[in-house]
Amino acid sequence: MKNIKAIIFDAYGTLFDVNSAAENCKDKIGDKWEAFANYWRTTQLEYTWLRSLMKKHKDFWQITEDSLDKSMKNFQINPSMKNELLDLYKKLSTFSEVKEVLTELKKKGYKLAILSNGTPSLLNELIKNNNLEKIFDDLFSIEKVGIYKPDSKVYDMPIQKYGIKKNEVLFLSANTWDVSGGGNYGYNSVWVNRNNNTFDNLDYLLKNEVKSLKGVLEIVK
Repeated sequence: MKNIKAIIFDAYGTLFDVNSAAENCKDKIGDKWEAFANYWRTTQLEYTWLRSLMKKHKDFWQITEDSLDKSMKNFQINPSMKNELLDLYKKLSTFSEVKEVLTELKKKGYKLAILSNGTPSLLNELIKNNNLEKIFDDLFSIEKVGIYKPDSKVYDMPIQKYGIKKNEVLFLSANTWDVSGGGNYGYNSVWVNRNNNTFDNLDYLLKNEVKSLKGVLEIVK
């Protein structure tokens, strides 16, 4: 793609491994840690969509805590672990190739940004903890518009800031609903399909799929 001016990344599940918080406690949680992590993530996302529909907004950190409460009860995890898990969520690790790929894209002169459900403070903390402060031009949080992805107002933010066309954005996400949201909005959407999942049927014809962020280097050649 030769017309790309900005490369926009989803954060959670795309750059940062949302399961790493529970994985770091797997000695305490036991063999169910991965099922617990997946349930926590699914509940977290469900709460964002339901609150958007109900017009009952809570920020992403509050939703993360609410969904953790339900998940811990469901998996019978000791309540004393709550603060430890929340602290670890602020320090999620990146996937192994992320920093290398972002550095290479930065060298090529693209505007790089995050577009996320996360609050500005959460995103800044993740960036700092993973030594990515010099990589991103902008961190776009849904808190500015007060509604979660995949509402079109979220995808509007980079367009308004940069004054570019929708088809001049390359948008990467590991979440199929987010890929469809960005693609239906007009972005060049790329699905980061790390786990060989099946794409959801949300009236978007998938055009670009990669197994890791390394695949984006081929797309922008």
